[in-house]
Amino acid sequence: MSDLINKWLYDIIESITSIDDYIGEKKYFEAYEKNKQLRRSIEREIEIIGEAVNRIKKENPDLQIKNSYQIIATRNRVIHAYDAVNNAIIWGIVINHLPLLKMEIQQLLESNL
Repeated sequence: MSDLINKWLYDIIESITSIDDYIGEKKYFEAYEKNKQLRRSIEREIEIIGEAVNRIKKENPDLQIKNSYQIIATRNRVIHAYDAVNNAIIWGIVINHLPLLKMEIQQLLESNL
């Protein structure tokens, strides 16, 4: 993989790690929903993840990242349709999908070593 793709993969890992740090050990939707700063911080990290995936797919369309088009679509929705962002959907992504994405990206990075 190119150095650029590796950089973007690391950006994804860093953003997921930041989200984990923001929400901490206790993962309560109610706390997330009530905290605008937390929501906006997580949305920003999702934007970064989506942009990194978008760049990776443009650089190397054959590189397989599960749900890459949904990740990019979520990024686009957060950026361009900010007033239609559903807190429950974002929370579901954070809890259900980001841990799997993190493992997948780590495997891609390890396979490149």
